[in-house]
This record gives sequence, structure tokens and C-alpha cells, in this order.
Amino acid sequence: MTELTPGLRAEIETTVTEADTAARWGSGLVPVYSTPALVGLMESAAVAALAGHLPAGQTTVGGRIDVRHLAPTPVGMKVRAIAELTAIEGRKFIFKIEAWDDVERIGEALHERFLVDEARFLARVEARYAKS
Repeated sequence: MTELTPGLRAEIETTVTEADTAARWGSGLVPVYSTPALVGLMESAAVAALAGHLPAGQTTVGGRIDVRHLAPTPVGMKVRAIAELTAIEGRKFIFKIEAWDDVERIGEALHERFLVDEARFLARVEARYAKS
């Protein structure tokens, strides 16, 4: 584990496939990179920025994402998301994230993740479903 400080960054890259399209996700009817897939890529970049920096047994969960999807990306084009940890407020980690394709910036987001004890978190999830 290394020190958790603002400025931690990570970049995640993928190539858009049919499975990533708005038509496939049901978030639209066009065969371009979907907003749900973009959100997933952005969250993955934030998780990667924290990799190796969290105490043993700790993880983060997403709590908020304010995303703007700025431009369409066709199937076959590469997209990448760059997440930067900008602030830490107690258990809350705040990220600025940008996404780009081969042509231009396609998205931006403010993302909040929360530090949780993984075992305790999963026990609460199991207890919640046991009530149903």
C-alpha cells in the first residue's frame, strides 16, 4: 500500500464493440458507444487509480457520478478514460474524469467513491437479501 493523496491517476482504454452500443444497452437506438458503457469505463479508471493504495480488506464503491457524454463514437474506435483523484473527504474520494476517442474528447465526469470494509459491506448485502 502507498499513500492515498490527491493527484493519483489512471487511464483505461478499450475498443468499442457492438456490445457497448446504445442499441445493445437499450439507452438509444443507434449503433454508437453508449452512455452506460462510458460510465463503466470511467468508474473503472477511478478504481484503477486507487489500485495498490488502499489498506488490506478495504475497497471502494461508487456513490455518485455526474457525467456528460459529449460526442458519439462508432464501433471499432478506441476510447480511453483518464481519472484523477482530486480530493479526499473522510471516506469519500472525488475524481475528475475525462474520456477521449481517436478524434476528440467524448465525455467528462465528477465521480465520488466511498471507502468500505469489504467483508462488512458484503455481510450487509447478504443480510439485506436474507430479509426479502
